[in-house]
Amino acid sequence: MSSLYIPSGDRDLTERERTILQAIVQLFVLHAIPVGSRIISKYLERNMRLSAASVRNIMADLEALGYISHPHTSAGRMPTDKGYRMYVDALMELDKFPIEEHQIYGALAMSSRDTVLRDASKILGTLSHHLAIVKLPQFDDILVNRVEMFPLASDRVLIVVALESDIVRTVTVESTHVPDANAIHDVTRFINERLSGKPLRSLSEIFPEIRTELDEAPSLVRLFVEHVERLPSVSTGATVHVAGVPQLLAQPEFDNPERMRSVIELMENEEVIIHLIDNAGSDEGVSVKIGNELEHDELQQYSLVATTYRIGSTRGSIGVIGPKRMQYSRMMSLVQLVSNALSSTLKQE
Repeated sequence: MSSLYIPSGDRDLTERERTILQAIVQLFVLHAIPVGSRIISKYLERNMRLSAASVRNIMADLEALGYISHPHTSAGRMPTDKGYRMYVDALMELDKFPIEEHQIYGALAMSSRDTVLRDASKILGTLSHHLAIVKLPQFDDILVNRVEMFPLASDRVLIVVALESDIVRTVTVESTHVPDANAIHDVTRFINERLSGKPLRSLSEIFPEIRTELDEAPSLVRLFVEHVERLPSVSTGATVHVAGVPQLLAQPEFDNPERMRSVIELMENEEVIIHLIDNAGSDEGVSVKIGNELEHDELQQYSLVATTYRIGSTRGSIGVIGPKRMQYSRMMSLVQLVSNALSSTLKQE
């Protein structure tokens, strides 16, 4: 992390300005009320002796530069999006991994393959006190280990697709005519020879070849392609797991019923959540988006901290959404920690 962040067109902040901006963010995060000059003067007295009048002058400069705002008639100041961004990029010291590290790894190690992603979202929501999101990767990017097909009745076939990292998806298809066992075996063998070890999306590329060489069961091949290409929408389990609503609503910001309603609406709009987490997740570490950076009118008072986790050869997204008044250092450490633990757990299973 760099020691100084200078937004385009802004002058360099002095040491006093950076220290006071840091104090305003820290105190506002802690108490959820605008911060006055006397409080800052007392807060900094051990390391920097400044009178309340001197602090007020510096705060006026920071406000003029757009780092803090003066809400209503309050004598206190609070950070703007620009102030939070400056704090995250230059003034904040990133926490070491929280003390819950062993607890998180232990809890996920006890989770089953079917529940580990959901459990990760619950753990992150509980520890962060924010809305925790774990999104599954796109299944068409995951490598195929093997495909099996079994006749269930005269009009039904069970398709089992074993993906890497021990992920298994099944789907039952119906047909007016199910080929005999030998024909099903031939189709299965042919598909495995061409699809095994490749991403699921390769199915569309080999489909013409399968149809050309397996004239005995074109209807079965067609059913296989049509259903397996739509596995993400028909697979067991959700595309995204969201947890932590009770913890988020306990924050002071949600004493306002309107703000509470916005969280409920967000919970009900899976497309918005997926869009947010996909755009924020980073392969290179934890990313932070603040307020208007989320590019969503109803989320101007929120921030998103996100990264990715690994599942086989592909990645999913993980993060938290909470008020802009969040402990960014702790949230970044928690998100990274749960991501690491989840990747480690999925690798071992």
